Amino acid sequence: MPGLEVSTLVALVLAGPASAALPAPARLERSVYAMGTRLSVDAEGPSPEVLREATEAAFRESERIEAACSTWRADSSWSRLNQARGAEVPLDREWLELLSTIQDWNRRTEGAFDPVLGALLRAWGIRTGGRTPSADELARARAASGARLLVLDPNRGVARLAHPEAALDEGGFLKGYALDRMAQLLERAGVHDALLDFGGQLLVLGRPRPVALAAPDDRHRATLSFLLRPGSLSSSGTSEHGRHILDPASGIPSPAWGSVSVVASDGLTADVLSTALYVLGSDRGLAWADAHDVAAVFQRPGHPALESRRARDLDLHTPPPQETSR
Repeated sequence: MPGLEVSTLVALVLAGPASAALPAPARLERSVYAMGTRLSVDAEGPSPEVLREATEAAFRESERIEAACSTWRADSSWSRLNQARGAEVPLDREWLELLSTIQDWNRRTEGAFDPVLGALLRAWGIRTGGRTPSADELARARAASGARLLVLDPNRGVARLAHPEAALDEGGFLKGYALDRMAQLLERAGVHDALLDFGGQLLVLGRPRPVALAAPDDRHRATLSFLLRPGSLSSSGTSEHGRHILDPASGIPSPAWGSVSVVASDGLTADVLSTALYVLGSDRGLAWADAHDVAAVFQRPGHPALESRRARDLDLHTPPPQETSR
């Protein structure tokens, strides 16, 4: 889903010095195409066999999640929910629980993150190259958008969208959820040291990894680097896909003001908050991050980066010329 992936290639992995720790018995790097982007795993484990089996299970998990939840696939459960025009659709408990968590994030971010923006995405042509809707079309799309329209009934195992034109969109959180599930499978298999890269969103298990943030106006230029300890890094901006991040409050694309990067203990949180804080903007987003103890970095072209209080623990620094990115 390249048109909706807000963090693609915004975080860059740096090639740093070798770890001082003793080398793991085996190492494996694998990469596949998933959810419209590149998904790679660089893992160390007890043996080549364990690594092959563990990474294969992790890739199958990403495929399972995409098959069930991608609205780019007409046969997915979530696409059937979007096509039901307000009727109830059976959903597995896992997806009801995930959507309940996302509804909670909508409340916690005071609406800055919203999973039910499909009507607005269509109105603005976000997936089809872009267009400008008429005032009447925008008004209709706004009436058919908003998390309030997602009605979940876990006791009966069903969900519905309380407007015939409403549509769920997974672009701002599904990669993060998939990273978390993949990491769980790797650890369960005995792989406790890995770097997962899902289209630019990173998740680290085990030893810290050197990473860098890209410039807000040039995704190929690194601006700040640090050691990413176990957890996830997600970034949102407009340097790659233009103004594709919608503001749920106004129903229009958010301004191209720069980029925001979030470090969190899990992929889902980092994914959600990088989108929400971008929508809020650098000033309101920084205030929200400080109030909720979130590590966030706001970059604006031509201005010094703004760091939340928690982000100062990351020990950000400017990469020296000899550091290279990949």
